[in-house]
Amino acid sequence: MRYLLALTLVLGLSACEQEASEQVEQRATASTSVQEQAATQQADIRGEEVSYQAGDTTLKGYIAYDAKQQGKRPGVLVVHEWWGHNEYVRNRAHMLARMGYTALAVDMYGDGKSATHPEDAQKFMNDVMGNMELMQARFAAAETLLREHATTAPEQIAAIGYCFGGAVVLNMARQGADLDGVASFHGILSSPEPAAPGDIQAEVLVLHGADDPFVPVEQVDAFKQEMEAAKAEYEFIAYPGAVHAFTNPGATALGEQFNLPLAYDESADEQSWDALEQFLQRVFADDRQLSAAQAKN
Repeated sequence: MRYLLALTLVLGLSACEQEASEQVEQRATASTSVQEQAATQQADIRGEEVSYQAGDTTLKGYIAYDAKQQGKRPGVLVVHEWWGHNEYVRNRAHMLARMGYTALAVDMYGDGKSATHPEDAQKFMNDVMGNMELMQARFAAAETLLREHATTAPEQIAAIGYCFGGAVVLNMARQGADLDGVASFHGILSSPEPAAPGDIQAEVLVLHGADDPFVPVEQVDAFKQEMEAAKAEYEFIAYPGAVHAFTNPGATALGEQFNLPLAYDESADEQSWDALEQFLQRVFADDRQLSAAQAKN
């Protein structure tokens, strides 16, 4: 119930999607070095709408990659907020493509649908969160599509998620998904099926707002205890002063509009993205080193 109440309160993340997407794009460019800007200017970022199946459900995602980049590269799944597949998640996929990855903005609801009202968003979310088999099937379908893309190195896959999406990727890690790493941005940390020792194969990164009232200290403590008991390799970073939705540039106005503790935090947003960049570099490098060692043996 606490999980549903928490996500129900996050009312507005899609209302300012266009503004947020533009600011995310601008920030991605502004934060690069001179050399990185030159590389970005030479890049040819392509975005493709894709359809795929999970059982009888057609899922509609969006895949982004640099067409000028030579050879295969690691892939990253990007799981949307409870509003569904939208421009915000697509722009995060573009940012990952600029970093040299092939990124798939997934569809966890089917038909690429998204909600404009919190009642619809909660219904869509409940249909997935209340059915672990359904969640796994739709996540696995996206994973298969990404692994099979012509630009993807199929043995190197990670997943990130925002809010609802953070809960999804953490739950997939708990279920033993074959991923190099998963990263949650201001996601709900509780789960109906906690991990047992040995279940988690992926490295885990949690990027959390230290003052997020939707994820109380008790939930944070329980998550850390779960990870320790499961012997998971994880990192937990809390940003002081940051509250829920701290990566979304439209969150502050929405918090004021609905009298809710939502706020964009530019510093936490930039720091968390930098942390993700370092995390992905590390887990994919570790995977390559492991593969090389296995090949020698």
